[in-house]
Amino acid sequence: MKLDKVQISHFRNIDDLSLIANQNLNVFLGENGSGKSSILEALHYLGFARSFRTSKHKNVIKHDELGFTVFCSTVLQDGIQQKFGISRFSNDKCVVNIDGQKSKRATDLASYLPIQIFTPQSSDMLLGAPKLRRRYLDWLLFHVEHSFNLDFQVFSKGLRHLNSLYKRDQQEQSLDYWTGLLSEKGQIISDKRERLLSEHLIQLINANLADFLPEFSFEISYYRGWEKGCSLADAILKNRQRDQRNGFLSVGPHKADLRIKTQGVNAHEILSRGQLRMLVAAMQLAQTQYLHEQTAKTSIFLLDDVGAELDEEKRKVFISRLNTSDTQLFVTAIDVKQLEFLENYNDKKVFHVEHGQVREEI
Repeated sequence: MKLDKVQISHFRNIDDLSLIANQNLNVFLGENGSGKSSILEALHYLGFARSFRTSKHKNVIKHDELGFTVFCSTVLQDGIQQKFGISRFSNDKCVVNIDGQKSKRATDLASYLPIQIFTPQSSDMLLGAPKLRRRYLDWLLFHVEHSFNLDFQVFSKGLRHLNSLYKRDQQEQSLDYWTGLLSEKGQIISDKRERLLSEHLIQLINANLADFLPEFSFEISYYRGWEKGCSLADAILKNRQRDQRNGFLSVGPHKADLRIKTQGVNAHEILSRGQLRMLVAAMQLAQTQYLHEQTAKTSIFLLDDVGAELDEEKRKVFISRLNTSDTQLFVTAIDVKQLEFLENYNDKKVFHVEHGQVREEI
């Protein structure tokens, strides 16, 4: 699925924008503050119902407006058109529209539009908390494994309830039901993550890294969130007294991590910022490749400020690999010189952005 028509209203410095996207490559050029990154931020809402730049929705609503709207139409391979939209308001209300049917569930929209984002901050996935690396695996499972989202929701709700019981120091009898539920769902989640990584993603990531960072070799592994040789149910019981004192469950898939090493050391301790970005690029490309392989879905890839910390050769190889994976690309850059290698791409559109206005290059 690829975006065709895009409309954005009352989003940051964008009052009312409408454009027809190219099915392969779309380039947005403009100075800092022109609004080019805001276009990608608005598109990000279609896949995540949130910004990648702020946690507060009201911060992206244009001044003196009650809310914003992002709308798009898409064209499927058989030529059928679908329409999607999301509106968020200053009172935090969210309205999702799927072919004229309204919903308040953002996940309903996200399941249709596999959107990925790559920014100068993408290396935070390797530098930041484990939840960012868990999210990397879970995004793909959400789009490929239809039952994963339900298992994840049940586990998350059960975890909140068990933590609440721990804080109230409940007796063992009242904890058994939630322990059993979390053990069952947590094991399912962990098994799916580990199988996805070991049987599919590691091979794809390493193949991409052979092009992106050929001077390094990497070891990629999954830590499930509790000790080896022990079932999750046993680990929960073993740690119950300590966890009750602390008021939270300390073992389970919510404590899992994706570990990446080179030369026996954590990759983020050796690689430069630019090299870390290329490692993340290889990982995200692997997501795109596996998604297409398993579902025939195409990713919509948002690549913001492509010139930051990536030399021309790295930019060239990354965009080239994305382009050959049937991905629809939306790329921003300050200077056209950062993307001179794209002159050989005939199937593309170039847009110039200034003060929230967009002009298509003829």
